[in-house]
Amino acid sequence: MTDLTSPPPPAAAASSVQERQWGMAAHLSAFAGFLIPFGSILGPLVVWLVKREEMPFVNDQGKEALNFNILAGIIAVGLLILTVGTFGLGALLTVPIGIALGIVWIVFTIMAAIKANEGVAYRYPINLRLVK
Repeated sequence: MTDLTSPPPPAAAASSVQERQWGMAAHLSAFAGFLIPFGSILGPLVVWLVKREEMPFVNDQGKEALNFNILAGIIAVGLLILTVGTFGLGALLTVPIGIALGIVWIVFTIMAAIKANEGVAYRYPINLRLVK
């Protein structure tokens, strides 16, 4: 069962510059979605898989970024299905919601990257905890 309301306890602060930079990369790699399909999920996934064993801070922030981008992807697919399912009529509702989702996604991703670079374990305000 996924938990939408209570975030896990915060991870310990990053101890090295390298850990903070990789934590920031875990969040910023989501912008790969602008370049390749599913890049917003693949970017954080790759960073998390590569560094999770050796850097606890990156393990935490990679999972956080991955979970947030999975949630954003699920919402985007749902909006697409609603639009197609209503033969485009739903676009009156889904386009403004999609634009708002895109803005929120960009803002939260940048905020998370800044916090991770400061060594603070960032928690997205709304997130599915699929990858634990």
